[in-house]
Amino acid sequence: MIRTIQIALQGRIQAILLAKYGITPAQMGAAQLTVEQPPNIALGELALPVAFELAKRLRKAPRMIAAELAAELNALIAGSPEALPGVALVEVAGAGYLNIRLDRVAAVRAVARDQHAEIGGDGFRLVEHTSINPNKAAHIGHLRNAILGDTFQRLLRPDDYKRGYQVGVQNYIDNTGVQVADVVVGLVHLEGKTLDATRALLAELSAAGERIDFYCWDLYARVSQWYGGTGVDDATPPDAAELARRKQIRLDTLHALEAGGNETAAIAELISTAVLRRHLETMQRLGIEYDFLPRESEILSLHFWDTARTLMLDRGVLYEETAGKNKGCLVMRRAGSAQEIAVEDSSLPDEDAKVIVRSNGTVTYVGKDIAYHLWKFGLLPGKDFGYARFHEYPTHTCWISTAEASDPAAPTFGRADAIYNVIDSRQNDPQNNVIAALRGMGFTDAADRYTHFSYEMVAMTPRCAIDLGYTLSDEDKARPFVEVSGRKGYGVKADDLLDKLTAAAQTEVDARHPEIDAEERVRIAKQIAVGALRYFMLRFTRNTVIAFDFKDALSFEGETGPYIQYAIVRAANIFRKAETTEEDALRAVAGLDLSALAGVEGTSLWETWLLAARLTAAIEQAIATAEPAHLARYAFQLAQQFNNFYHRYHILTETDATRRALLMATAAVARREMVRALGLLGIEAPPVM
Repeated sequence: MIRTIQIALQGRIQAILLAKYGITPAQMGAAQLTVEQPPNIALGELALPVAFELAKRLRKAPRMIAAELAAELNALIAGSPEALPGVALVEVAGAGYLNIRLDRVAAVRAVARDQHAEIGGDGFRLVEHTSINPNKAAHIGHLRNAILGDTFQRLLRPDDYKRGYQVGVQNYIDNTGVQVADVVVGLVHLEGKTLDATRALLAELSAAGERIDFYCWDLYARVSQWYGGTGVDDATPPDAAELARRKQIRLDTLHALEAGGNETAAIAELISTAVLRRHLETMQRLGIEYDFLPRESEILSLHFWDTARTLMLDRGVLYEETAGKNKGCLVMRRAGSAQEIAVEDSSLPDEDAKVIVRSNGTVTYVGKDIAYHLWKFGLLPGKDFGYARFHEYPTHTCWISTAEASDPAAPTFGRADAIYNVIDSRQNDPQNNVIAALRGMGFTDAADRYTHFSYEMVAMTPRCAIDLGYTLSDEDKARPFVEVSGRKGYGVKADDLLDKLTAAAQTEVDARHPEIDAEERVRIAKQIAVGALRYFMLRFTRNTVIAFDFKDALSFEGETGPYIQYAIVRAANIFRKAETTEEDALRAVAGLDLSALAGVEGTSLWETWLLAARLTAAIEQAIATAEPAHLARYAFQLAQQFNNFYHRYHILTETDATRRALLMATAAVARREMVRALGLLGIEAPPVM
């Protein structure tokens, strides 16, 4: 509702600016019609600083401009209240703010009817997230990526609340990279397995109820130590020649994976696909699903890069370096070092240029990524993946790339109008180089619609590391967080983390509700555990390092998922005890005398309705800034507001029928919007806590 009023206000002010001052919307810009929230509700519900933006242009004091705009808007409201529905009065405040007072009665009735601004539009949004190397189990760091990406696609995707956008969710699978090669080295050179033996291993693990991704977790660590000569697979320390031989084995294995069509590549295909299936199972525990799994093996076998290279050479983005350290390589200038930057001698090589094809002919990661993103935007002529069914979710198919002919029922994903890549901040340089390549080829619109959805790492509090069984030094115990590190042995599998959170939640649910069926208690414990984990990962802005902690995440107090879930359960209990429903309480608003909303007492109730009415604005802000933390914060603030309301008013014992109906409706609207906000965060509302 608040977003609806904001849009109407902005439209009316734009019309006044054009008619009165000859200023077009393009001249003002959207940012200069910002709508803010006053510091105190006594000043009104909305505030616009537009007069300050106009002062220099019109050569008038901001307060004088604000007075002129307020007069125009108030005259409009007086002549036709429908012109700005929900607005009662526009006032001038301070040095030139336009403060907006809303018609509380009209706004409450509209919110009760669930009137709100639409969110969405045309075009296809491609959200890529998770993208775990399929060489071992997912870990705690991967969860932040997956939860951020899944939440953002929920904000974009159509649902019962909003029109949304057409969205495709991709999980990029690097099945030919060095991490997969390392596991293959472990299988072949440490364990002596052939392709048939690898198949037998998968069958044995499955029969024993064990997971291949957990098996590979340990094997990967062994291989890493073997390369350095420090592992359990060495009875005596290897000499330099042996270490060099092992390094060459790694390189040869990687080349075999990239070439394909050999037993080494077949082992890699078998293992990476099996690990990928386990990754999907892990993510589905968190409600995370995908539409398409593009694999690097198909980018190579379908020769995406060959087409991209021709395009880049033709458009002058790629060139062969003839001197310096990159001689013989195909390079492009890095982002921020474009050709227009002058150099003393243009004949000198650009030593900072980004190598795209090495002198031995192999393509770098960035080169393959450029080709991949050209495909995403539909800019790679004549190239597309084949699509095969891989996994069936309850509501849709997850497709995987193939070099074979596509399933006739398959959609096509390489036609994005906007791209969001959820990739950690350490990949800023490669991401910037892909964007620079798009710009250099003249695809400026595509570059402008390419968002690197970056984020910082996930660590653990020392308390969390100890809870997981790690022995910490006194120095590590004194640190604010312990970095997840395979080298130090601090690794937290995602499934282990979820299991521990669920077990802790289960203990609480069993103690509080022994009367509930055991299977239902398990389901509730999972809802609480997932809510705790997802909210913890979302409450921090993306550029913040997270130190995960079990006790903090599962707390029923403070800014946590369980705190919001508990507020929802508390609201539901009101309707259960009153033997009515949320829907009935909201329908009753249409016939209520709402005069009680005036005055100090009414303001307390109005604040709850007003915050409930801000959900759409919170969603819009989260989408515009690519920052789901805004919605997480909103959900917490609404839960706080509801809890304050709950403790202040005795709803079920209220004897005045009209007042009781208004209190019930207030509880209903708060619960409705809390459930919606959590749903968009991928968190369910349990029936009890």
